[in-house]
Amino acid sequence: MRIGYARISTDDQDLSLQMTALEQALCEKIFTDKISGSLADRPGLKSVFSHLRAGDTLIVWKLDRLGRGVKGLIELITNLESQNIHFQSLTEQIDTSTPAGRFFFHVMASLAQMERELIIERTQAGLAAARKKGRIGGRKRSMTDSKIETAKKLFAAGALPKDIAKDLGVSIPTLYRWLPASTRT
Repeated sequence: MRIGYARISTDDQDLSLQMTALEQALCEKIFTDKISGSLADRPGLKSVFSHLRAGDTLIVWKLDRLGRGVKGLIELITNLESQNIHFQSLTEQIDTSTPAGRFFFHVMASLAQMERELIIERTQAGLAAARKKGRIGGRKRSMTDSKIETAKKLFAAGALPKDIAKDLGVSIPTLYRWLPASTRT
């Protein structure tokens, strides 16, 4: 079965161009969404996946109608391929039922994997450089040494934990985390 999927982002856009192309591609069923491609929860796309079976072909007018990021598209196509479901994009003339179409997606997957690994390398190099400069990253501590000393003095004076936390501008759990009962004296 040939199943089509069309999507527009806003109500002022028109589905007719995509619908015509999918009808000309002899789609037996066509599902639509009027929602942003960045959203994961798309009812029309869910319906597509509930109807697809081994040997079927999912057809879209253009790749960006299915998803925005290369990584997401590759995961989706890989998932379809593992279920023996083919994919076709009319505008880009991609067809995973052909050796050339499968090759194209394997090249894309390799490039996406390389990009992920390069991002990891750059992140690790940046963190190492920051550590050499004495920066450790993360949020600044909400309890400074002076706040800890003040809290100890207030506890010793008999102040209530909720009042101490309010005076120091921290939550009660934060106060208890930094000053467990054993260290308050």
